Amino acid sequence: MTHVQVSNKVTIGILALQGAFAEHQTALQKISCQKKITVVLVRTAEDLSACGALIIPGGESTTIALLAELAGLLEPLRTFLQEKPVWGTCAGAILLAQAVENTKKGGQELLGGISVTVARNGWGSQVESFEAPLSIDGLRDSTTPFMGVFIRAPVVLALHPSTESPPIEIIARLPINLVPKSQQLMVHDEGDSGPQDFQSIVALRQGRHMLTTFHPELTKDDRFHEYFVRTCVLPTLL
Repeated sequence: MTHVQVSNKVTIGILALQGAFAEHQTALQKISCQKKITVVLVRTAEDLSACGALIIPGGESTTIALLAELAGLLEPLRTFLQEKPVWGTCAGAILLAQAVENTKKGGQELLGGISVTVARNGWGSQVESFEAPLSIDGLRDSTTPFMGVFIRAPVVLALHPSTESPPIEIIARLPINLVPKSQQLMVHDEGDSGPQDFQSIVALRQGRHMLTTFHPELTKDDRFHEYFVRTCVLPTLL
């Protein structure tokens, strides 16, 4: 009989070119997990090759993409996405999108990986940042709302499901009564499924990948990091 050795640890990288990577590191180091978590701050392709999963932090998506290109990381990141779990928060969510609107002049590089279109700064400028309690099934102690921190947050404009990609699972929506007054939700007719709005989607999964348009790392609540490890990372190690 062949015995397969299963490692008792998992290495999770955090893209550490710009943005809130230190806050993600702190959150990962706090969570309790059945496997020992080793955190790597990813700045080179060699760093990335040591990782079994990756978090792309909030920050400035155009700057992160430019620095990744200068570091020779764009193609290694795209290859990584085809094989291993990746979670993008805010700017990271923009980089994981299939398409993006409201880009800076000249556009920006995307990594892709999740079949959505998003808009940068969809809820407004820095002064229009806000926090909102989110009800999220699947989180540890899910009856306690998770406080979403939205800072120049992107907005989901469209989902692009296909038979060639894993299904898209909506994890969390911003309650309608908490949508900033300066914004108006656009409702789309989704045929048999009834009318839907995409802008209220603030967290979703597709296969092993996840995006959140808010910043879980800027709270003291580590439940979203535990959720990513439990639902996206650990299943790939079985």
